[in-house]
Amino acid sequence: MIYSLTCFNMKTFVLPALKLTLVFIVILAIAYPFLIAGIGKLAPGQGKGLRIIKNGKTIGYENVGQKFTHDNYFNDRPSAASFNAAGSAGSNKGPSNPDYLKDVQAKIDTFLKHNPGIKKSQIPSELVTYSGSGLDPDLSPDAAMIQVTRVANVRGLKETTIRQLVTTHIEPPFLGLFGPAKVNVLKLNLALDQLK
Repeated sequence: MIYSLTCFNMKTFVLPALKLTLVFIVILAIAYPFLIAGIGKLAPGQGKGLRIIKNGKTIGYENVGQKFTHDNYFNDRPSAASFNAAGSAGSNKGPSNPDYLKDVQAKIDTFLKHNPGIKKSQIPSELVTYSGSGLDPDLSPDAAMIQVTRVANVRGLKETTIRQLVTTHIEPPFLGLFGPAKVNVLKLNLALDQLK
């Protein structure tokens, strides 16, 4: 009686569970990764990222920000991860945290020092706060435009020329509906270097 009950339990519970486990191993550990890799090969960049190439060398990626702090370039959004794509992260400090408020104030003071004539109330918040990933490659058009005077003065170019450059690099929302308009900082700074 005990033997037949054990045999019954094996056939009823254990063998179906083993079969189901094997099916899911095949689906989730073999088929699914190959499917995703295949879809990646069809995507722009063939799953290797949207590289930006200059003089035959990869100098960055469209979707990963880089640090620009010199006055002759458009500055990017601050990064809590120092733009390290291997360990992306935002700040874990809330808006009422005193250390966070000191950090934001320091960024505001630095921005005002390098952009004379701008009032604190005019600074877009993205220029003094961290992005969620720490890798944000884009700025809003307003955040780029507020830097035009500084960049033009340092480079000895007309503000209208720099303003027009920013305008031509504004990417509209996806399908005209999804997300905000944006400016890719790396692409904008590369185009800036092409100006004479």
